[in-house]
Amino acid sequence: MNFAWIVIFFLVFSGCDKDEDNNLPENPIILEFDFDEGAENWLADFADYPEGEEDFYELDFGHATLPIPLDTTQGALMITGNNHSDDLFMFIYYPVQGLLSNATYDVDFELDIASDAADDSFGVGGSPGSGVYLKAGVITHQPEKELEDDHHYRVNFDKANQAQDGEDMMNLGDVSNGTDEFEFAMIHRSNDTPFRFQTDSDGNAWVVIGTDSGFEATTTLFYDKIKVVFTLVEE
Repeated sequence: MNFAWIVIFFLVFSGCDKDEDNNLPENPIILEFDFDEGAENWLADFADYPEGEEDFYELDFGHATLPIPLDTTQGALMITGNNHSDDLFMFIYYPVQGLLSNATYDVDFELDIASDAADDSFGVGGSPGSGVYLKAGVITHQPEKELEDDHHYRVNFDKANQAQDGEDMMNLGDVSNGTDEFEFAMIHRSNDTPFRFQTDSDGNAWVVIGTDSGFEATTTLFYDKIKVVFTLVEE
């Protein structure tokens, strides 16, 4: 083999190795949902209520269209519950794929939600708007409710309580609809600072979004659009 062929052989195989090294997951990873075609694999559950009281609490979740006076041709995720316990937690969640294992990510949330809770309104136990706190976060295990010794359901992650930030969720604000009317209007919520999250050895992640309520009556929300951005933190 002469010198010219040796050079070509080296350049070709060096280039292959370089391509393999650069075959990393997309960064950032952007998830966007508009729910026009269905629930898009989002699921829901409820916690902070007594065992066997699902009917009394009027718990429901499903794919729907936006309510009047909004555009009723647009799809959304509808979730509702009657907060008899003064602490009902209603949450939706979604499994994320394509993240690196044992890696740190900064996560940003953008949510468009239809709410009928008027600003500065009053209700039983608290305001239907400012007394219902919207939270979002990411965890490494599937979110579930668990029955505790007091026969109440609690979640298997740290959301903290009411307006407080937890280890696994951050407060994005409340569900006040920006008007003085008790009719559905669109609200936009996002986080001012990223939510920092670390994957496990398998790269597992679940997005969790929910409301922690101090309003002792019915809250009904329509999640119209959800955007979640995972940005790899270079360490």
